[in-house]
Amino acid sequence: MPNINAIAAYLRARFSNDEGATAVEYGLLVTFIAIVIIVGVSAFGTHLSDVFKNLTTKF
Repeated sequence: MPNINAIAAYLRARFSNDEGATAVEYGLLVTFIAIVIIVGVSAFGTHLSDVFKNLTTKF
C-alpha cells in the first residue's frame, strides 16, 4: 500500500509547477481578442461596408 505522505508530496510537486501558466494566459488573451474582433465585425461589418461603398461612388 502506497504511503499517503508520498502521494501527497507527489501531488503537491505536480500541481505547484507554474511553468505552463504563461502559455495558458496567452491562450486566454488570444481567445478574448478573437471574440472582441468577431463581435466587432458582426456588429459594425455591414455599416462599414456601406460607408466604403459610399466613398467609392463619390470618388
